[in-house]
Amino acid sequence: MKAQKVILVTLASAAIGAVLGILFAPHKGSKTRDKISKKGNDYLEGFEEKFNEFVDMATNKFETMKEEATKMAKNKIAEAEEILDETLK
Repeated sequence: MKAQKVILVTLASAAIGAVLGILFAPHKGSKTRDKISKKGNDYLEGFEEKFNEFVDMATNKFETMKEEATKMAKNKIAEAEEILDETLK
C-alpha cells in the first residue's frame, strides 16, 4: 500500500512540475527546443573531441607497448640463440 502511495505522489508531483514548467517558461516552446538542441550538439561535439583524444591516447599507448614487447621478444630470442650456440660448441 505504501509503495502505491509513493508512486502516485511521485507521478502527481512530476505532472504538476511539468504543468508549472510550461506555464512559467520564459520562451516559446520552439525557441526552448532550439536552445536544448544547440546545447545537446555542443555536448556531443565536446564528447566526440574527448573520445577522439582518448582513442588517440590509447592507440599511442598500444603502439608503444607493442614496440616494447617486440624489442623484449627479439632480445630474448637473441639470448636463447646465444645459449644454444654455446651449448652446441
